Amino acid sequence: MIMLLSSMTMFGYSQDWFRFNDYKADNERIIANRDYPEVVFIGNSITEIWALYHPEFFKDHNYCGRGIGGQTSAHILVRFQSDVIDLHPKVVVIMAGTNDVAHNDFWVSPEQVVNNVISMCSLARANGIIPIISSIPPCKAFVWRSEIKDAAQTIVNINKNLKAYAEANDIVYVDYHAALADKDMGFQKDLSDDGCHPNPDTYYLMEELVQAAIGRVLVK
Repeated sequence: MIMLLSSMTMFGYSQDWFRFNDYKADNERIIANRDYPEVVFIGNSITEIWALYHPEFFKDHNYCGRGIGGQTSAHILVRFQSDVIDLHPKVVVIMAGTNDVAHNDFWVSPEQVVNNVISMCSLARANGIIPIISSIPPCKAFVWRSEIKDAAQTIVNINKNLKAYAEANDIVYVDYHAALADKDMGFQKDLSDDGCHPNPDTYYLMEELVQAAIGRVLVK
């Protein structure tokens, strides 16, 4: 047993690779107090920074941010139980895929990215939570993965399939990409400093779109 534990530590298995601990304390507080959010936003750094830039948007509407920088759709899917389902929201807003396109940690096919989002939607619905699918925001190049040259078109292709799935399954789709992209499928000028993450004021545009989407599903 001692040798097994040593080996697990040696090969990194003791690390919180999916980062369940990032929101563990706050999740426990919410559950203990039954202070459940109306909506959970789950995603990567784009969602994480959103909550940091505009905390009042989340607080004033009883929304909960559960974004973690660098995470792929697989990471987000694995922590969906602890960071969404256990919090009993009425709605979950799912944004995933940017880091899959950037090949963070590993490469998966665009089809698998869509399948991971579909799995999240299925989990949400099975637990009485209404899913909203967000498009991947535009990005032509990644500052941390300059060797990837087809990011813009890959994102467009994934978004097309996400939208088709949403329409076929009566799921509201929020098209940030259409609102933020320029003619070359990158961020419009002045909406992003690094071409991948929205600037603080850009989130106001995104909030208008997602508020309309949330309003649609909560009145059904």
